[in-house]
Amino acid sequence: MSGLDAGYRRCAELTRRYGTTYYWGAMLLPTRQRRDVYSVYALCRLTDDIVDEPERVDLAVPQDGTPAERLDAFRRLFFSALGSGEAPDQVMAAIVDSIRRRGTDPECFERFFDAMALDLSTDTWPTWEGLRDGYMEGSAAVIGEMMLPVLEPISDEARGPARALGHAFQLTNFLRDVDEDLDRGRVYLPQADLARHGADPWLRRVTPQWRAMMAEQIERNRALYAEAMTGLPLLPPPSRRCVGTALVLYSRILERIEARDYDVFSGRVRVPGSEKLGVVARTLTVGLPLPRLA
Repeated sequence: MSGLDAGYRRCAELTRRYGTTYYWGAMLLPTRQRRDVYSVYALCRLTDDIVDEPERVDLAVPQDGTPAERLDAFRRLFFSALGSGEAPDQVMAAIVDSIRRRGTDPECFERFFDAMALDLSTDTWPTWEGLRDGYMEGSAAVIGEMMLPVLEPISDEARGPARALGHAFQLTNFLRDVDEDLDRGRVYLPQADLARHGADPWLRRVTPQWRAMMAEQIERNRALYAEAMTGLPLLPPPSRRCVGTALVLYSRILERIEARDYDVFSGRVRVPGSEKLGVVARTLTVGLPLPRLA
């Protein structure tokens, strides 16, 4: 096995371990596209871990210094490798090979690293618009842009729905991971929305105010998924199945949050692996099961 092949295999392992929804969705793609999905995910995962899980040290990232110093070093390492085509390890070699081959705009990664750096200095966001435009632009919408060259859309109009899907996925993460984010001292729910409903996540209790606030956020989230779905016809069939499957599986997290009466404090809400496998199997045999978006 070549070093590059080993790097792509490691990217796939990272996706399978930490991004199961992306992993299962990508299984519906041809191998040449699948490994590029894994490489994008691996870059995002490794970067995010520097900020959110600094104790989880991967050999593919700088290991010395504070999270801010490690993030800056990884950013410089990435852009150096992207510019030269030469990487110091197998994982970065695969990531750079994928990005250069797909012709992804390097500016996407500038926005991405800028957003990751914000996690080290900002722990609350005043409004939805501020959160969306100040943080999620580089941490979520840009992920959709990174994936587009891999998905080979048939129209440039796919960019808007791809960005909406990035927003939708991340807002779902914010709603699911409230408790974990509190442990890190962060609140990714707009402060204005919390104040308007009188909801306090730091209580870590489901109250009438919390239910009302969460119901409003889920309605916003489903509107983003609905916008993202308009991009499915703009993708070739394999990419449509991949993205559609990920969309269906992620949107089911919202249903499970509702089924738990908006309790995101007593354990992470998960879609079981058997259900993920069932959606993939159904997509391959009878077509994509559409999510509930209203």
